[in-house]
This record gives sequence, structure tokens and C-alpha cells, in this order.
Amino acid sequence: MAIDGGPRTAVVIGAGVVGLSTAWFLQERGVDVTVVDRDGVAAGASWGNAGWLSPGLAIPLNEPGVLRYGLRSLLDRDAPLHVPATPDVGLWSFLARFALHCNWTDWGRAVQANMPFNEEALEAFDVLAANGVEAPTHDAPIMAAFANARQAVSLLHELRRINDSGLEIRYAALEGEALREQAPQLSSGARAGIRLDGQRYVDPGAFTESLASAVTARGATIRAGFRVSGVRAEAGGHTVVSDTGESLRADAVVLATGAWLNQLGKQWGVRTPVRAGRGYSFTVPTDEPVPGPIYLPAVRVACTPYQGKLRVAGTMEFRDADAPLYQRRVEAIISSARPLLSGVSWEERTDTWVGPRPVTPDGKPLVGATAVPGVYVAGGHGMWGFTHGPATGRMLAERITTGKLSAALREFDPTR
Repeated sequence: MAIDGGPRTAVVIGAGVVGLSTAWFLQERGVDVTVVDRDGVAAGASWGNAGWLSPGLAIPLNEPGVLRYGLRSLLDRDAPLHVPATPDVGLWSFLARFALHCNWTDWGRAVQANMPFNEEALEAFDVLAANGVEAPTHDAPIMAAFANARQAVSLLHELRRINDSGLEIRYAALEGEALREQAPQLSSGARAGIRLDGQRYVDPGAFTESLASAVTARGATIRAGFRVSGVRAEAGGHTVVSDTGESLRADAVVLATGAWLNQLGKQWGVRTPVRAGRGYSFTVPTDEPVPGPIYLPAVRVACTPYQGKLRVAGTMEFRDADAPLYQRRVEAIISSARPLLSGVSWEERTDTWVGPRPVTPDGKPLVGATAVPGVYVAGGHGMWGFTHGPATGRMLAERITTGKLSAALREFDPTR
């Protein structure tokens, strides 16, 4: 049963990994949950991402090098970081705020703020796996590869900075054939590499679907096609209203809608903007089995074993969350990755996908209570929503059911 004084019922808006994790951990605390989504389970960024569970690499996006790289690539339509020419004043305002936070002081603050998520990330996945979520996670190092040793220096500096921040990631430098012994998909063009040990990966779509099955097996209802138009605060609870006029009543409401968070969040006092940093992916066959994830930092491409093939993911594209897939971005990923990979059938690609990742300007997600009592937010994790999703759900469920604001969530105030 729920803790006395805590909510007995909740509606979670959003059926991605963050929303479903929150639903699961609320159920663990005795709350009766209904999950609604405008499309369905894993319809946003939770399906086509790289599926890395790598808390040691889950660092904020506002690293100063990102700003320098972004300014250099601003006019390059094929660059991994792409901002289209647009009159969208809101986007340019967001990017200006983001640029102001691209300094080592703010980056360090964001790293420290995200530390609890990183520390609990894998444990939270293990809790779900031990209690009905059947999609497996796989232990494997991530192999970062470069065209030359000079390119590797930047990642080595970043890894040292990560370890100095209090996170821990083990790594080893490799060269030449030693690379291909561990990652046969790397071509002779990859002459230097860094093996990142102690990492995991997962099929993100399968995991999210399994998490949804576990939530429904515990008695929850998941409503696809329920597009929320508003939430009314009423005596004794809240009413969630759809665009067709249908309504659901609950003691608590959680907004976990990813890149669409601001559409409802503004009415609840959420002032920090969230923009869609869209990522692309596709799946390709390979001549040999893929033993583990491959990272190409110089071109911002992440590759993961996926259903006997290779999922290739890349790009940070600041465009409307609902904009169509742009084939040119897929071709740019292939062009940048092809020189470093071999035995990959690029022309036989399938599952081409684009998904919007929710990015905040200060590198910190939005997790906690809003200005409206009983209404909560969970989002804004940038590229690391999948890694941090279960830990977010566990911490927020505790906040909702006990009313206590933990030190871990203090920096993530959605009304900041």
C-alpha cells in the first residue's frame, strides 16, 4: 500500500523508458498507475537509440569543446552537430543559453549534479531485471576508434577529467591490429583506439517493451493514442484531459514526455526550456558478428550489436521534434563512418529512424515537483535518458510517495 498521506493513484504521461520506469517504481510503492502516450510504448527516443548503459560516459552535453565544435560546423549541413537555418526565435534563444553554460565551471556543476544518477544507473537496471523485466543487458567494453593517435588525445583528456570529477571509467589504449582483434568491423583506417571497460548495452526497444509488459502485469493500464491537452487541478486530485475530451482522474500526475515536455510543462511553472536534439539510427548487416559497441568520437557515431546486425547511430540535430526524417543526415553518418568500418553492408540498411532527445541548456535534467502540488516532471536527460531512466524513476517515485526532497534531486528542480 502507498505510504499514509501519499498518492494512491497516478497518471504517468509518456510511455518511454523514463515514464515507464517511474510507473514501475510507483507500483513498487503501492501506487495504482495509468500510463498514457500520444502514440505508444517507446514511440519517442526510447526505441532507436544506441542502447548504451555507460554511466561513466554519461556526461553533460555542455562541455566547452561542444561549443567550439558547434561554431565551426554551424554552416556545414553534413556536420554531426546540425542547426538548420530557421527563423525560430525560441531555438536561437535556447542555443544562446546553452552557449553560456558551455564552460568548465557549469559543466563541472552539471557533472556533480548527475553523479547520483550515474552511481545508481546500473543497479536500477538490475532491480528491474530481477523483477519481471526480461530483456537482457549485455556486458561488453566499448571500443573507441580513431584515424590516428592524435585524435585519441582528446578522448584521453576527457576520460581523465571524468575520473577526476568522481566518476570512474577504466580504459586502455590500443593501436593497429590489436584494435581489430577486439572489433573486427574496424578497418585499416582505424589506427588508434581506447577500450572502455565495464560497460553494458541493451536492445532499447525490446527493453522498453518488456518494461511496459512488466508494468501491465502488475495491474497498470497503458493507453496509446491518448494525446493530453491539459491537466486540471481539482479538490482532492487532478484530472488529465485528452484532445478528444476524455478524462482520467488521479492523486498525482507525472509528465515524462521527452522532447515535448514544454508543451504541458509551461502551465505547471516549468521555466527551463527543453529542445529536441534529434538523433538518427539505422541497422546494417556485417560480414562478421559484432562483439561489442564501437564508438567513433571524431565523427560522433555510436555503433551497437543489434539483433545479429549493427545499429549505427549519430547526429545531434536541433530541429522540431515532429519534423520528418531527413535522408541527408543518414547519408552524412554513412559518409563519416565508412572509412573506419569494414565488412558493413551499407546499402542493405533497415530500420532507419529519427528520434528527439530532450536537451536542457544547463546540462541538468528536470526531475521533481512543479509549481502545482501533486504534479511532477521527469525529463531533459539529453543523450542519456536511457542510461538514467530507471534511476530517475526510482528517485522520483520516492519523492512522490514520501514528499521528501532528496539531496540527489535538489539540483534538478523543474521550476529552476
